[in-house]
Amino acid sequence: PEGHRNKAIIETLYGCGLRVSELVNLRLTDIHFSEGFVTVTGKGNKQRLVPVSNKALKEIDNYKPYRNSLRVIHDPNIIFLNRRGKKLTRAMIFTIIKDLSAKAGIRKKISPHTFRHSFATHLVEGGADLRAVQEMLGHESILTTEIYTHIDRSFLRDTLLMFHPRA
Repeated sequence: PEGHRNKAIIETLYGCGLRVSELVNLRLTDIHFSEGFVTVTGKGNKQRLVPVSNKALKEIDNYKPYRNSLRVIHDPNIIFLNRRGKKLTRAMIFTIIKDLSAKAGIRKKISPHTFRHSFATHLVEGGADLRAVQEMLGHESILTTEIYTHIDRSFLRDTLLMFHPRA
């Protein structure tokens, strides 16, 4: 059962680029399965809509029967629960990721933030609009998004050559 939960956690972190605090507070009513979006409550209690991958939705669906079979569920709307039916803590998410990366033989230090970083980097490297990435990450400033995604110089040059009329 915890394997299904953990797989859903990883897919949600990577598929939506969530902060750990956003993940642990994610509610069943925040997921709009038919529309393919998640309502995320971020820093400063600000809400945003983030697209969610079909893979993440599938893994959450696979986890729900195990979640619903817990003897006690303290908050029936929280998605990710521990085996005692309580909301997972931020520290527990860090522990889960650390343990799973060790089991996978990954020597590099992996944290929940690694999935958020990879989400943003892969979008930008794939050609996504920086403003769209900013919105999905919930960054107030585009500068934060630029720093966060570590855009390499060749990508910037290619973008200039492709879109600037004087290039």
